[in-house]
Amino acid sequence: MKYQVLLYYYYGHLADAAELVAKQKARCAELGLTGRILIAEEGMNGTLEGTVENTEVFVQELLSDPRFAGIHMKRSEGTGQAFPKLAVKLRGEIVTGSLKEDDFNPAEFTAPYITAEELHTWIHSDKEFYIVDMRNEYEHLAGHFEGSHLPAFKNFRDLPEILPEIEHLKDKVVVTVCTGGVRCEKASGFLLKEGFGEVYQLHGGIVTYMEQYPNQDFVGKLYVFDGRVTMGFNTDSPEHKVIGRCRECGKPSENFVNDDADLVYRRHFICCEECAAKHPEYAPAGTAAWAPKLATV
Repeated sequence: MKYQVLLYYYYGHLADAAELVAKQKARCAELGLTGRILIAEEGMNGTLEGTVENTEVFVQELLSDPRFAGIHMKRSEGTGQAFPKLAVKLRGEIVTGSLKEDDFNPAEFTAPYITAEELHTWIHSDKEFYIVDMRNEYEHLAGHFEGSHLPAFKNFRDLPEILPEIEHLKDKVVVTVCTGGVRCEKASGFLLKEGFGEVYQLHGGIVTYMEQYPNQDFVGKLYVFDGRVTMGFNTDSPEHKVIGRCRECGKPSENFVNDDADLVYRRHFICCEECAAKHPEYAPAGTAAWAPKLATV
């Protein structure tokens, strides 16, 4: 049995958000899909797993709605255990960015896209530009674009607070990146509103770039918010680099754990299997003891 993980989002006014929650929950259950979908009046953000056959049925039905016909659907290999259950929720935002007070709506204002092909050409040219990674700090640990700016995000809500870290780029060409693109819809537009002159967002996110250019420019693995924890393409090839480092001993590692003794944050961090075995309070990420929050990718 082959499984597939879907990653997608849509920004646009959904007057029937509550009705969509009920319909999506029922249909996903019928198809045996697990994962999480957030639906709000501003749009939809989903990540689901199921058999290849059933996920493709879901995709066809979703894209048959004219509102969602333009969704960029990201597909990756699943394990059948990426999510413990199905959750479809009605929310105020599909990505919590604490920007609602500014009447910030990506469906009306966001930065233009740059494709993976265009970014690849830029990287391998003499063009001056700067990649700004809009993911959380612990996501940066597993992998990131070489030479990119990695602001100290604890959470995407920190976006207004990290501006001083990239203030010097206001007059430069900036490309924002995140896992699948949904965070960049808000982040890139926010930078434009804050006076950044030329901002682009990577269309389809890092996962699309990695799929087209495995082990090129983005080094390491991509952190994902499901039971796989991290993912990569052609990771058995000699070109794949392990950039993660064990917090205890410093050895190369891509093994994430949670500190269950940290009752406030239970932060994710990298700890090799040997060092983790010495700490019973460390819960291996991706196991039943691990409870990742909804992906805002």
